[in-house]
Amino acid sequence: MTAQAAAHERADSIREADAVDDQKLLYHVANIGDARSLAIHPASTTHSQLSEAEQITAGVTPGYVRLAIGIEHKDDIIADITQALAA
Repeated sequence: MTAQAAAHERADSIREADAVDDQKLLYHVANIGDARSLAIHPASTTHSQLSEAEQITAGVTPGYVRLAIGIEHKDDIIADITQALAA
């Protein structure tokens, strides 16, 4: 079982996509629902075929990152997200 979270930040989509790519523990895949923690940047992946206006209508902003938190220790997850944002 995983918990899902999402964040809409005022940031450009390139920076958010880079932060997702820089994670070491969290997997960067669209397969939400795994036992592992996952991260995805919908604007550059699952919703990339939509125009920017269509993405906004769907609730996908450029700074939107979706997380599915799995069974790893919370301190490891927090450390991974922290280092990715700092990269």
